[in-house]
Amino acid sequence: MIDHSLIERLAQHLLRPVNMALRAKARLHLLDWMGCVAGARQSDVAQALSSARGGALVTSAFLGNVLEMDDVHRAALLHPGPVIWPTALGSLSESMDDMLDAAVRSYEAMIAVGASFDAHHYAHYHPTGTAGIIGAAACGASSVSSDPLIIANAMALAASVTGGLWQTRHSANMAKQWHVASAVETGRSAARFALSGITGPLDILEGVQGLYAATCLNPTPIVFNDGWRIDEVSFKPWGACRHAHPAIDAALALRARGTLTGQIVVETFADALTFCDRPDPTTPHQAKFSLQHAVAVVAARGIPTLADFEPDAIAALAEARAQVTVREDVAITARYPAHFGATVRAAGDAEALVDTLGDPERPLSRDGVIAKARALFAWGQLSPDQADRGVTLALEGDDPRAIVRWLDDIL
Repeated sequence: MIDHSLIERLAQHLLRPVNMALRAKARLHLLDWMGCVAGARQSDVAQALSSARGGALVTSAFLGNVLEMDDVHRAALLHPGPVIWPTALGSLSESMDDMLDAAVRSYEAMIAVGASFDAHHYAHYHPTGTAGIIGAAACGASSVSSDPLIIANAMALAASVTGGLWQTRHSANMAKQWHVASAVETGRSAARFALSGITGPLDILEGVQGLYAATCLNPTPIVFNDGWRIDEVSFKPWGACRHAHPAIDAALALRARGTLTGQIVVETFADALTFCDRPDPTTPHQAKFSLQHAVAVVAARGIPTLADFEPDAIAALAEARAQVTVREDVAITARYPAHFGATVRAAGDAEALVDTLGDPERPLSRDGVIAKARALFAWGQLSPDQADRGVTLALEGDDPRAIVRWLDDIL
C-alpha cells in the first residue's frame, strides 16, 4: 500500500462532489465577505491602499477582516472568508458553480490544516495566515485542475513559506491585513507554478523539518470526515473580536431582563482574556479587542453597532467600562475552542452561554446574513443600487466576473 503524505491525502479529500446545498451556503459566505469589504472601504487601510496599483481584488484581500466581522471557524481559530473569496474571484472562473466548488474545497483545506495546529502555534502564529496560504493554494489549483497531485504540490509549495506572527497585536499596525493579502497572493502563485510542473515537499506538514515541527508541540491529527467544514463556520453578528462575542451575547440576555446594571462580572475562557482583557482602549481596533468595552456597549446602548467602537463611543463609555470585571472560568476554558462560552453576572442575575449567536448551533438565518451585509453596505456608504446589486450578484448571480466588476465599482 502506498503511504501518502497528509497533503496528498488532503488533496484527494478535496475532490469529492460539491452539492447544491453547499453552493448555497457558500453564497451566503460570499455575501458576508462582500459586506465586510464594502464596510471597510473608508478605513485607514483602504486609504493607505488608495495609491496602490493592485486593483480591486488586491484591495479587497486587505479589507475583508478590517472590521472584525469576517466569518470564523472555532476549532481552527481562523477566518476563512477574507482569504478564500479574493482567491476564488481571482481565478476568474467562467462558471459560478465552478468558483463556488473551489471555494468550498478551499474552506475545507484551510480549516482542516488550521484545526490541526495546537495552542503553542496559536500563541505565536496567526492561523488565518499560516493555514490561509494553504487554503488559497488549494483554491487556485482546484479551480482549474482535478489532478490531486497538482493540488497537493500547490499546497505543499505554499505551506513551505507560510507565516504570520502575532507580534502584530502589540502595536498599531496593518500587518494582520497584510497576512491575509499575502496568503492570497502567495497561495495563488503556488497554484500557478504547481500547474506548470513545479513541485513541493509533499511531507511539508509532518516532516522532520516541516510545519508541525517548526510551529507546534502537539498537533492534532487531520480528520477526513464525509462532511464539509464550511458547515462548521460561524457568522459574526457584531463588529468585535470573536472572543468577545459570548460575553456580548450573555450581556444582551441580561439587558433584556433588565438586570445588566451596576457592577458586571464576565467569566470566560483564557484566550479571551489574552486577546481581549483591555479595560482602557484608546483606538477603534483596541475597542474591538476589549471585553470591557464590548459589555459596556451592551449595558449603555444595547445591540452593538460599528459606531459603538469609534472614538466618540470609546470616550463616552469610560465610566461604563470601569463597571466591568473580567476573569477566567476554567470550565469554560476546558470546552474551548470547540465552544466559545461566557457567563455574565450582574444585579444578582447571571447568564451562561456555551455557544453564541452565529455559531452552527445557533445560526444566523439567511435573512440575518442578508441584513448584516446590508448594514455593512450602509456603513461603507454604498448607494442603494450598489447594495442591491451586491446582494443579487452574491445570492443569484451566475458570473463571478460580475462580482469583480462590482468590487471595481465600489473600491
